[in-house]
Amino acid sequence: MDYRDIIKSPIVTEKSSDLAKQNVITFSVDVKANKTQIKKAVENIFNVKVDNVNTINVKPKKKRVGRYAGKTNRVKKAIVKLKEGSSIEL
Repeated sequence: MDYRDIIKSPIVTEKSSDLAKQNVITFSVDVKANKTQIKKAVENIFNVKVDNVNTINVKPKKKRVGRYAGKTNRVKKAIVKLKEGSSIEL
């Protein structure tokens, strides 16, 4: 698996922007990726040192459009804490 397949996109919200001031960046990642793969991918793509990785699995929600019912896609989020002196500009 390529490193760019693991990291899909950064998540930019009010909460993640506040965390970015503390060297904590949030990414949307591949559902099958584990913490060590995420750490290696972030270090190789952005040339930074990663201190800690926390992951969250977001379950799909039920949605309806008229008589058609379905679910949203499941998502995995990674909250990556960078070491002192490392930073990422998004």
